[in-house]
Amino acid sequence: WLTADLNIGQKLNEGKTKQIFELADQPGLVLVQSKDQITAGNAVRKDQMEGKAAIANKTTCCVFKLLQESGIKTAFVKQHSETAFIAARCEMIPIEWVCRRVATGSFLKRNPGVKEGYRFTPLKMEMFFKDDANNDPQWSEEQLLAAKFSLAGLAIGQCEVDVMNRSTVAIFEILEKAWATQNCTLVDMKIEFGVNVKTAEIVLADVIDNDSWRLWPAGDRSQQKDKQVYRDLKEVTPEAMQMVKRNFEWVSERVQLLLEPQASGRVVVLMGSTSDMAHCEKIKKACTSYGLPCILRVTSAHKGPDETLRIKAEYEGDGVPTIFVAVAGRSNGLGPVMSGNTAYPVINCPPLTPDWGAQDIWSSLRLPSGLGCSTILSPDAAAQFAAQIVGLSNHLVWCKLRASMLNTWVSLKLADQKLQACSL
Repeated sequence: WLTADLNIGQKLNEGKTKQIFELADQPGLVLVQSKDQITAGNAVRKDQMEGKAAIANKTTCCVFKLLQESGIKTAFVKQHSETAFIAARCEMIPIEWVCRRVATGSFLKRNPGVKEGYRFTPLKMEMFFKDDANNDPQWSEEQLLAAKFSLAGLAIGQCEVDVMNRSTVAIFEILEKAWATQNCTLVDMKIEFGVNVKTAEIVLADVIDNDSWRLWPAGDRSQQKDKQVYRDLKEVTPEAMQMVKRNFEWVSERVQLLLEPQASGRVVVLMGSTSDMAHCEKIKKACTSYGLPCILRVTSAHKGPDETLRIKAEYEGDGVPTIFVAVAGRSNGLGPVMSGNTAYPVINCPPLTPDWGAQDIWSSLRLPSGLGCSTILSPDAAAQFAAQIVGLSNHLVWCKLRASMLNTWVSLKLADQKLQACSL
């Protein structure tokens, strides 16, 4: 199973379901090799499941691709073979972060009186210390801080714990949104973080496969497709193992669909003249970062209203949901005329000049009745607002917005930590 193109070094680690090898000529990278083994209850029960390594690897690679394309920082680099992938070498933080949307499983045992199916809004976060001998005890944040872990030169303090907490919620919400497109409820999941040995930053590491979550199609527990089916077996028979394998295959096939958009959408930027091109290019660049197609057109509602309405009709006629952005300086007739003649959303994003900007803005803000265009001055923010509209029906765009929100929060947190370190 090891192809000749990788110079495999020594085995760094072996877990219940995978092995990790160093790559001799690529320091900072490792090969994560899946095994055909399935376990439950801390390996009290374990069986071989032929083909499981390939199924688990395919699932993990798809999940990490989705998260990485959204903008989440992960250790994943690329799929290497059917049963292995290449990742950044990390020192693992020995905590399982568990995020729950629906109360079930061990939560009910630890919290008697809570009914199965109770929905957590906001999400419920729990931490478990990885310690096989003691069955991975639940930990509090205080215990994690008291442990004073230091990995790859990074001390795990309050800031790092907050970052992992926030990241876990964002990762859960992104995967929950993606699974919803397959009419599947992500009930709960566990993830692990590591510290990248090269960059000393915290990244999502380990694997996310069918051992990592509970998935209930149509929100129905009796249809569960995750490892719980194996945990619940009264006895392990060849027929039972076939059923477990079919569930794992179902997940690995469906998970590929999570990378495909369910709905299309586009932004059409109309500019009054090419002198506004630089402003419009900024809108287009920001749209592209959200994976939104963006088309630039030139038309003036004052000088050629018939042409403006003809261009509008062109984009209304092909069934692709469209957001129009009107870029017109001085007197903005473009946005209001568009808004009065289309049922699609229109955003005004006028390029303001220092000399008359304060007066010009009123032509975008004060509109006749019956018009509903919004006005956003920053080109980046106009693109973000368009992405938020498209994200209501396109999970891939929504996922990029959600990850971007997390990354902004994290960068503020780290900037504050850095500033405190300087001023101490």
